[in-house]
Amino acid sequence: MRRCALLGLCLLGYLGYLLLGALLVSSLERPHESRLRAELRELKAALLGASPCLNESALERFLERVLSANRYGVSVLRNGSAGASNWDFASAFFFSSTLVTTVGYGYTTPLSDSGKAFCIFYALLGVPFTMLVLTATVQRLAQLLTHRPLAYLQLRSAYSHRALARAHFVLLLLAVLVAFFLLPAAVFSALEETWSYLDAFYFCFISLCTIGLGDYVPGEQPGQRLRALYKVSVTAYLLLGLMAVLLVLQTFHKAADLHGLPDLLLPAERHRDQEPILEAAATPEEPAPGAKLPPANTQLKTGSRANYSSISR
Repeated sequence: MRRCALLGLCLLGYLGYLLLGALLVSSLERPHESRLRAELRELKAALLGASPCLNESALERFLERVLSANRYGVSVLRNGSAGASNWDFASAFFFSSTLVTTVGYGYTTPLSDSGKAFCIFYALLGVPFTMLVLTATVQRLAQLLTHRPLAYLQLRSAYSHRALARAHFVLLLLAVLVAFFLLPAAVFSALEETWSYLDAFYFCFISLCTIGLGDYVPGEQPGQRLRALYKVSVTAYLLLGLMAVLLVLQTFHKAADLHGLPDLLLPAERHRDQEPILEAAATPEEPAPGAKLPPANTQLKTGSRANYSSISR
């Protein structure tokens, strides 16, 4: 009953968090939206006033077509011929990676019905396959970077396992923050002329959290040098960064479990779906040839747990 009450309070707190976020982002963004709307109305009125022969309805149709094409990553600037194709191999490789990792910037989207149908089937297989690969890789990295160091330090130091787990999580979090957020943000802000450092850090955070709003996409500025190599490098960064973020989340989960935090909301019993997918379950040992089997009426000891190895065959 106590856990149900705590869970209900958590859900109410989460709902309040969503409402607070909606109120704050609305108060921050609506003034900018209003100023932009007023600026566009003034520009449109000035254009129509300077061009008496220009029909307003024709201008509206032209702008609608331009905005529709822009949603597919096709720009009319510089006659639409200066920019590189959105569907060369490097760009298509980048698009495929954002599709199966669920980042999905939305800047480049399929134009044809056959392309949309392909994306459905490609993601249907690619998303679970990517999650499987990332999860398996992160579990191996956790053995190397989390479990082994903690086991070694626990044997060599006098600190408790909980203190070591907290210190290890903080160090791992700082390492991932520097290697996959702070340093890449500096690189992106240097390569992208229109990005500030905050814009680049925002892109790193939005991408590695698989939010992928699509307002900032690397390699789309005109005249981008080594654009193909740049796109492939960003794809590698996204995959490695997702692994690092998943490793941090798994380490946090283990540390929280060690401190008993999940027991406040969840039952204490472990379920099979909470176990790592790569750790094989212990199988009962087969009796040696000629060994005597225990009698069928053997009584279980008090407090013992029944398992398959205790059942007579």
